[in-house]
Amino acid sequence: MAVYGPVVKIHPVVLASIVDSYERRNEGASRVIGTLLGTIEKHSVEVTNCFSVPHNESEDEVAVDMEFAKNMYELHKKVSPSEVIIGWYATGFDITEHSVLIHEYYSREASNPIHLTVDTALQSNKMNIRAYVSSQMGVPGKTVGVMFTPLTVKYIYYDTERIGVDLLQRTRASPNRTNGLTTDLAQVGGAAGRVQEMLSTVLAYIEDVLSGKVTADNSVGRYLMDLVNKVPKISAEDFESMLNSNINDLLMVTYLANLTQAQIGLNEKLVVL
Repeated sequence: MAVYGPVVKIHPVVLASIVDSYERRNEGASRVIGTLLGTIEKHSVEVTNCFSVPHNESEDEVAVDMEFAKNMYELHKKVSPSEVIIGWYATGFDITEHSVLIHEYYSREASNPIHLTVDTALQSNKMNIRAYVSSQMGVPGKTVGVMFTPLTVKYIYYDTERIGVDLLQRTRASPNRTNGLTTDLAQVGGAAGRVQEMLSTVLAYIEDVLSGKVTADNSVGRYLMDLVNKVPKISAEDFESMLNSNINDLLMVTYLANLTQAQIGLNEKLVVL
């Protein structure tokens, strides 16, 4: 449970990159580490990207390829100048003595960096993801130690990332662990079905409150009022006309895209002949 510091917002692509680097680790390596990139706001830190950093560690010492980390960061800045170093990650459940040494390096690269741990070994039958920030403790002028304080972790995503996450969720239920992308119309139909299910849940809750089966919750009522106020006032006929028009536009774009793809494929075959 978080007790101090900003909220750490993590995107799915970051977790996927960390797991991929762990699966591709060198033989004999117990964990992998890497640099976290993102943006810093007033009350939150958003982790949008990362890259792994080669390292070797034993019981007595740890060696990190700092030159590789610097070169990778310079390349990332050319693609995404807004992303800065905000901390580092490590696979595993615990914070080790070597983690303190690595954290000292990142403290020189970023102000108050965060440390993210991802339990890829699933020690508790799930992938625990935790974020920490360090602070010094001890008597001034004497021995000073480092304490890692947990932060609040939230998972956010862009609309494009949501498509990938939904595909992964469907893959979990597939017997052969494979699944293909759905068409645009299928996605629209699935989204409409989910909205209908949520509306049915809301209506059932309202009916239970009105009948006295469930005690009314003021916070839920405020959310529902805010939802109702956001719905535009439009007649059913106008809404149906707008929906049909948008569907026709979507079908036209899909048809033109398929036609263009067919023309390109035909042109490639003619060039080969």
